[in-house]
Amino acid sequence: MSELFGTLSDGTEVHRWTLERAGTRVEVLTYGGIVRSVRVPDREGRTADVVLGFAGLDGYLAHPEPYFGALVGRYANRIAHARFPLDGAVYALEPNSGPNSLHGGGHGFDKRVWAAEPAGQHGVRLHRVSPHGEEGFPGRVEVSATYSLDAAGALRIAYEAVTDAPTVINLTNHSYFNLAGSGHAGGHELRLAASCFTPVDADLIPTGVLADVTGSRFDFRTSRKVGSGYDHNFVLDKGVTAAPQEVAELHDPASGRTLTVSTTEPGLQLYTAEHLGEPFAPGDGIALETQHFPDSPNRPEFPGTVLRPGKVYRSETVYAFSTR
Repeated sequence: MSELFGTLSDGTEVHRWTLERAGTRVEVLTYGGIVRSVRVPDREGRTADVVLGFAGLDGYLAHPEPYFGALVGRYANRIAHARFPLDGAVYALEPNSGPNSLHGGGHGFDKRVWAAEPAGQHGVRLHRVSPHGEEGFPGRVEVSATYSLDAAGALRIAYEAVTDAPTVINLTNHSYFNLAGSGHAGGHELRLAASCFTPVDADLIPTGVLADVTGSRFDFRTSRKVGSGYDHNFVLDKGVTAAPQEVAELHDPASGRTLTVSTTEPGLQLYTAEHLGEPFAPGDGIALETQHFPDSPNRPEFPGTVLRPGKVYRSETVYAFSTR
C-alpha cells in the first residue's frame, strides 16, 4: 500500500509504502529510503514500533543528522579527510563531519527522493540515478534498494548498483532499534560474531589495526548487555559472503523481542546513539549498520569497495524478529 506522506518545499511528493506479513508491519518512505516504522509483537502478543522515527515528514527534515532509519550512501560511514585515491586520481568529497566525509556527504542518499514501484506482493523497490560528481563521487551510478517481508515476517533489504566509471560504494540502513518500544536501550543484550574490531582515532577514523576483542569491552561473542559508548566497526568473522549469514542477535529481556541480523557484509557498526537529540534521549536506540569498513577507499588492507563498469554491486541484510 502506498500513500502520500508529505511534500517537500519544492513541491516534491514523498510517499509511504506499508508492507505487512506474518505479524510484521513495516513502513518505508521514498524520502531517504527511510524505514519509518517496524511493528512486531512481544511475547504476550502486544505490538510496538521497534525503530525510532517521526510521525510526519517535518520531523525528518528538522532532525537530519542522526539519519533515522535512512538508506545512507554513496559511501556509508566515514572517509578520512573527505578524499580518496582511485586509479591514479584523487577525488575530493564534501566534508560534513569535521574534516571527513560521513554517510555520503551533506546531501547524500538519505536526503534524496527515490522512485518506487511494487516488488512482488510484499515488497517495494526504490531506485534512483546518482549522477557523476554527486557529493564529489565519480561515476554515474544506477542504484536500487528492495525492501520486502519474507514468509516469516523478516525484513530483507537488498541493494544493487551499476556504474559507468570506477567509483566506490558502501550502502547500509541506519535504523535505531529499541525492542522495548520506548525508553533507554542500553539494557538490551547483544551477541556479535566478531573476534576483532577496528580501533579509531579522535575523529572516529580507523587506525588500520584489526584488534582482538578478547578481554575487552568489545567482546560480544557471548550475549551480554550492550551498555553505552560504542560507535565502532566490528570485523565479522564470516567476511564477505554471497548470501546473508547470521552475525548478530539483539534481545530485550523485558518484552522478549529478539532481532537477528544476517548479512552479506564483512562489517557491522555498533552505535549506541549517545548523541540523539529531541525528542529522543541519548541511548534510546541501537544502530546495527551492516557495511564494509569505514575509510576502506584509503585502506587497501581492508575489504575493497571499488565498483567498476560491467560489475554489479550487491548487498543484502535480513532483520528477523521473534520472541522468547
